[in-house]
Amino acid sequence: MDGGPSRSPLLPERHPSSDFFVCDVLDAVPKGDLASMEHPIFSLSTKPDTRLRRYEQGDHFVEVSPSVKGLATVHDRDILIYCISQIIAAINEGRQVDRTIRLKAHDMLTATNRMTNGQAYEGLKAALERLRGTTISTNIKTGGTETFDVFGLIERARVVRETREGRMQELEIVLSDWVFNAIEAREVLTLHRDYFRLRKPLERRMYELARKHCGHQSEWSIGLEKLKEKCGSNSTLKEFRRLVKSVVQQDEAHCHMPDYSVRLVERKADVEKVVFANRQTMERRSDATRLPPPLSGETLQAARQIAPGWDVHVIEQEWRAWCLDKDCTPHSPAQHFLKFCLTWAERRGAA
Repeated sequence: MDGGPSRSPLLPERHPSSDFFVCDVLDAVPKGDLASMEHPIFSLSTKPDTRLRRYEQGDHFVEVSPSVKGLATVHDRDILIYCISQIIAAINEGRQVDRTIRLKAHDMLTATNRMTNGQAYEGLKAALERLRGTTISTNIKTGGTETFDVFGLIERARVVRETREGRMQELEIVLSDWVFNAIEAREVLTLHRDYFRLRKPLERRMYELARKHCGHQSEWSIGLEKLKEKCGSNSTLKEFRRLVKSVVQQDEAHCHMPDYSVRLVERKADVEKVVFANRQTMERRSDATRLPPPLSGETLQAARQIAPGWDVHVIEQEWRAWCLDKDCTPHSPAQHFLKFCLTWAERRGAA
């Protein structure tokens, strides 16, 4: 039950906003890695999901295998988002980082808008087990590295200290190389803080996709069937439509979806599309020092070979606009630009 038309679809803000900014540990903007925002790695189910998944897009594939306790869920992902946020904050401050992160369980629970009772701590342990047990085989590129590997979302997690009542105080989490490569390459996007207040896993997944594909554009649309695939939903198309329609109706009544409004429209040949419209609530990054630096003459010459006939300076302007729109600071600007040129040439053909 949705609790009636007057009830907000958002979870209550369980902890005052000021607590989130108290000190270094919590002063991090939520971040999500682009690779897992694109592919449905996390389960939408609140019950153990033991399905083997394989997704293909062009020459990339992702195969996700659950443990006996099921796949990591969209809500389990909060732990990764929190870890990513802390590492990005450290990088921005010029501190050394590595795959191992030590944190306080209470800080994580409050930052991700969770309860802090005994049940929440038990839930955190279960989430860590699912994150460690979910195995991924992929050739997705992160940080300029093409990975053909099998790994978990986290390599290890352990309780460093417990209270007398047995509740966790400190955790030590070792991220996988894949996730850490994405962080170091700044292949991340800022998430709205209300992401943690979205009740439904489907709402969170829809927001993630809009955040990646719409970005700062005015609008982005996707076919209903394609959205179902990208969400990793196990529902029939009819049931998935009902679930999306429920999100749309609640958003129309409460405007609760962060950054983007959402609507369902019918196009030609009875093809339904889900349309996300930018609410213009996101701040564009204004720190010019974090934009890609000037490209060398050698890089521009290599670009001319990749995209013959095109004005590489025009492509460079488009690339910089894309980086700004996606809040992307490439770890290897020259390599990132040349890859952008290749995609540009493939999509547009010869000039």
